[in-house]
Amino acid sequence: MLTRLTLSDFRNHPDALIVPDSAFVVLTGNNGAGKTNILEAVSLLTPGRGLRGAALAHMARQGGAGGFGVAAQVDGVTIGTGTSPDAPERRQVRINGVTHATSALGEYLSVLWLTPAMDRLFTDSAGGRRRFLDRLTLALRPDHALHSSRYEAAMRARNKLLGDNARGWDEHWLSALEGQMAQHGAALAGARAEMVWRLNEALLLAEEGVFPRPALSLAGPEEGEASDDNMADAAPGAERLAEQLRDGRRRDAAAGRTLTGPHRTDLLVRHIARNQPAALCSTGEQKALLLSIIMGHAALVGQARGQAPLLLLDEVAAHLDPNRRLALFARLAATGSQIWMTGTEPELFTGIGAATRLHIEDGQVMPG
Repeated sequence: MLTRLTLSDFRNHPDALIVPDSAFVVLTGNNGAGKTNILEAVSLLTPGRGLRGAALAHMARQGGAGGFGVAAQVDGVTIGTGTSPDAPERRQVRINGVTHATSALGEYLSVLWLTPAMDRLFTDSAGGRRRFLDRLTLALRPDHALHSSRYEAAMRARNKLLGDNARGWDEHWLSALEGQMAQHGAALAGARAEMVWRLNEALLLAEEGVFPRPALSLAGPEEGEASDDNMADAAPGAERLAEQLRDGRRRDAAAGRTLTGPHRTDLLVRHIARNQPAALCSTGEQKALLLSIIMGHAALVGQARGQAPLLLLDEVAAHLDPNRRLALFARLAATGSQIWMTGTEPELFTGIGAATRLHIEDGQVMPG
């Protein structure tokens, strides 16, 4: 649980202090008031680029000093991140006042979010679903971000080296880069496969009710779709991945990019009761499937880490009828998470029970 959150020159908030005293934190206010900005600030307290994926320079308040700061108290530990005016695109992280790498944040807090933009997750690109998959995995494996960044760095260097093939390849350097990709890529694929298998098990145990049960699977250009029974086989080992990269050098050079590896993995979701891919379900069913995944994942992480993830739910109650909202609040309460929710009207949260209620207006935070 976050017990204290402070913002300095973040988005439209010159300064803000929030001291939650319950599992639900409800933020209400008009569109554009700054509710989602607060959720984005919380999302930056984990590795990655936050729920909007925005550039750091865009997060600093216009008319402010030029940088921004976000800090929080989590189980007695102070974690914070931000930028300075002289380096607006260089992210700094401090834990109890000591500078750390961004990946260290994953040891203290896991955060998962659902925004209106994610309503298109099942019909948009595989890249969006892969980022969602990695966020799920990161909550169980804090080292996932480190493997991801090192894999991407080695792949960029390999792509550049292959692009310079007019001068001939440095075979030793190319093999070394492929070895790094294989090592970190196998770790990425294995962690994803483990997470999907464990989440499927958790989802089968969850009460269905008004939220349908989804089934998750992995697919990639090499292995096709992996079922629950052969999920582990969807994650190639380091030796196999290194061989695939070595054999695909000329193909990748011609394509100008790497065509083999976990950066091509897709997450597939199926509505079990309807036996139908999520991409073919109605908009309402897709939203319900997403909520089922997030709530099941929160319960799974709580059991595995002894600490449920924070849930950031932006405008999630707006299109639910009163009965479904009450069912959602009950399921969320059962996850053990701290849940931050936004909405335009306080009435959307009738029946939620004990909550820290705040009203947001023009970047100001007031009791709600």
